[in-house]
Amino acid sequence: MNKSKLSKNVIVLGLVSFFNDCASEMVYPVVPIFLTTTLGAPVATVGLIEGIAESTASLLKVVSGWLSDKFRKRKLFVATGYSLSTFSKIVIGFAQGWPLVLLGRFADRFGKGVRTSARDALISESADSSIQGKAFGFHRALDTLGAVAGPLAAIFLINYFGGSLRPIFYLAFFPGAIGVLLLLTLVREKPVFKETSKPPKISFKNLSPAFKVFLIVSTIFALGNSSDAFLILRAKNLGLTTTLSIFAYVVFNLFYALFSFPAGVLSDKIGPKKLLSFGFFFFALIYLLFGFTQSTFLVWLLFALYGIYMAITEGVGKAYISQIGEKESLATSFGVYQTLVGICTFFASLTAGFLWSKINPSAPFVFGSVLATVAGVIFLFFSKSYDSSFQIN
Repeated sequence: MNKSKLSKNVIVLGLVSFFNDCASEMVYPVVPIFLTTTLGAPVATVGLIEGIAESTASLLKVVSGWLSDKFRKRKLFVATGYSLSTFSKIVIGFAQGWPLVLLGRFADRFGKGVRTSARDALISESADSSIQGKAFGFHRALDTLGAVAGPLAAIFLINYFGGSLRPIFYLAFFPGAIGVLLLLTLVREKPVFKETSKPPKISFKNLSPAFKVFLIVSTIFALGNSSDAFLILRAKNLGLTTTLSIFAYVVFNLFYALFSFPAGVLSDKIGPKKLLSFGFFFFALIYLLFGFTQSTFLVWLLFALYGIYMAITEGVGKAYISQIGEKESLATSFGVYQTLVGICTFFASLTAGFLWSKINPSAPFVFGSVLATVAGVIFLFFSKSYDSSFQIN
């Protein structure tokens, strides 16, 4: 077997994520506009809904990850999660007020919370240790290509239906359903557990020192990293039309997709820490410019740069956790990380909505930039003691 070759599981899971993200991203950039224009909800409500939705996903990730490790099952959790997310689009389509949108976003993110830790563990277990970055980079690339196709489909449908947003939610069901069918028919479990292994215990003191530092740094960073819905609202605030605001989001996802696989390969060569360290400061610069710019031209460039930032941190971060987390409790490790980040994302989105409404639209981005800088400095200096934990041989 060629250890540098991606397995069937990794490839199919990439395709599943492509179709699911196509469905999700048909909806995601439309939701804040649907809420504020069609339903007349205030911007603060967008922050509340996105904060609840994202934190729900993250709170579940540690529980579902632990259960996946305990019962030694991956596919069951992955399939259940993708199915819930697929049906959530129809719920939003029926909404006549913001509470039903909240329910739909809750169901969508509930599904994400159920599936993500088990899926990431399955990807890691389906790839050789020497190509973890490549595997996660490939998955991120296909996932994000779906995030390119989804908003493009949304733009076409907005024009086709004369500006009506509601039909988009119903049509988003179909690509999600294709992804679920691929998962059920083509993905296979990887028997990696030892017969004598015990269910993992969720305990901070049992985590590796390198993982503890990464969790602390990620928590600080996430407190300033609000929902990407605010980027779309910022684009609209600076004068872009609804269609152009969504298209700017397409630009972000296009660059995210294009750079994810190369970033994963580079991570395998130089180690993930260097890319992650750069990513914190790169984010700080991008958010600072989002806060102070008044140029619609610069907005397009910033969405592209934000896509590059995501490419060099999202999949790379998962490859990093694969190296410093315990192999017998890998889904739990992913879950602990994603849960802490998600709790902070909830507060970050609430804070962003408050800062936007009470101060000005620039304030959430300046706040995020400052916290990202602090996180980057801590990660750069305080993780040096644990370099041996994640060097690539």
